[in-house]
Amino acid sequence: MKVATYNINSIKARKDLLFMWLDREPVDILCLQELKQEERNFPFGDFEKRGYRCEVFAQKTYNGVAICSKFEIGEVMKGFGDPEFDDQKRIISVKIDNIWFVNVYAPHGDLRGTEKFYYKLRFYDRLLRFLRENFSPRDLVCMVGDFNVARGDMDVYDPEILRDTVGTMREEREAFDKVLSWGFVDTFRHLYPERVQFTWWDYIGGMVWKNQGMRIDYILVTEPLKDKVKDVYVDMWPRKRRFPKPSDHAPVVGVLEL
Repeated sequence: MKVATYNINSIKARKDLLFMWLDREPVDILCLQELKQEERNFPFGDFEKRGYRCEVFAQKTYNGVAICSKFEIGEVMKGFGDPEFDDQKRIISVKIDNIWFVNVYAPHGDLRGTEKFYYKLRFYDRLLRFLRENFSPRDLVCMVGDFNVARGDMDVYDPEILRDTVGTMREEREAFDKVLSWGFVDTFRHLYPERVQFTWWDYIGGMVWKNQGMRIDYILVTEPLKDKVKDVYVDMWPRKRRFPKPSDHAPVVGVLEL
């Protein structure tokens, strides 16, 4: 089974590129973030032609998440059930066989002391509560997405230049680490403890060509799934397209042997 997480940065703008990539890399479960389009305008038919069924939690212009699966989807949870956060359409969870897949688009946040900074921290607290309310670390849970946090200095191209910027601040990292400590394994870092690999590069200044990026997209699994993960890799093909214009993220693909 191949599971992918991909911040698409507008499904409308990247639809052609997305399906070009899926024709090259036919993953089984695709988790998309930052759809920026209402559910009624989501390209369900294009996915159905490729054998996917999709569950979508989305809004106009901003945010939005989707899970598209070639396997039958069972239970579905859209949001936290909390208006403070669900207005922004940032989390969707589905059960496929006996595994829960949770797709997260965490807030970008802002510099320390701003309302967006505190909202991001509250979101992580709410995510942790959601996990505790609905799952156990002994359950089979695969949580993926754009978490907008680089875990450590190895996950940014220049720790000194980026120190205390959005995604590297101590409070953000601690909030993300609390979520991981609930019972998750960072699969890429587990398999490749010394590998430097990024998942996001700013459009400005040709950052992707200089490999000046950050690792902020993750595939996380609970301990019972850890040994089922055989590989995790970042597919640079969609990010390095000049046309159609790519997302600023690259997809992360996990290979699970179930």
